[in-house]
Amino acid sequence: MSEFWNPYLPLAPGRRRALGIGAVVAVLLLWSLLAGSGLVSPVRLPAPWDVLSAFSYLAWHEGESMLFIATLWSVGRLAVAGVLVILIGIPIGITMGAAPKLNAVLSPLIDPFRSAPVVALLPILVMWLGIGEEMKVAFLFIGAVVYLIPMVRDAIQAVPQSYWIGARDLGATPWECITKAVVPMAMPRIADAVIVAFSVMWTYITVAEYVNARVGLGQLIQNARRFSAWDQVFAGIIVIIALALVTYQGMNWAKRRLYPWETQQ
Repeated sequence: MSEFWNPYLPLAPGRRRALGIGAVVAVLLLWSLLAGSGLVSPVRLPAPWDVLSAFSYLAWHEGESMLFIATLWSVGRLAVAGVLVILIGIPIGITMGAAPKLNAVLSPLIDPFRSAPVVALLPILVMWLGIGEEMKVAFLFIGAVVYLIPMVRDAIQAVPQSYWIGARDLGATPWECITKAVVPMAMPRIADAVIVAFSVMWTYITVAEYVNARVGLGQLIQNARRFSAWDQVFAGIIVIIALALVTYQGMNWAKRRLYPWETQQ
């Protein structure tokens, strides 16, 4: 039991995988038991086999794949917003972390949005940008960048001052100290911030596609809800969760390859 409460104890990959698979199987068994027992209405909780059938229908029906097309549109919107988040959010976060005066000016304008309901901005974005693709990308961008910027700033400020002082002693200018010493040491934590930003965007994808989306996973779920096809609703939600998990795991893999010196569990 003493080893159970030890966050520094390494866990073998095989054992971690087995525990994860066991948890998923347990949830599926519980879901099947609840659905098969009749204790919960199918309207409230479709059976796993019904969701699987709905997934098959959405994946291929009458010569087309609604699910594949919807996934492409959602991934495309998220990718465009993600590029903007990285190109705009990371430089702002770095400059805020490197310049205390600039941080004092911008922090009151950015930090409160981490706790604010970003969904409330949707009507404003519709008024400013209309109901086209620009609004959807802008909503995803805003929802993620307000998390990314403070995390990048905190990553810069978390680098020990000794790295800045050491570079300064070697004759580097203050800006070179930031770009050549501080930023490289902060990159693993900045990568974590990017991963969080993409995860946040996946949580907002259904909201972004709620308004006038011709196609997309959010639109697919909304259409299924209108017709009370709850098995399709569950199938769409599971696809979004799976895509978010693949994105998370893929970006974590890339981080491990880029920054191998970071301790990995």
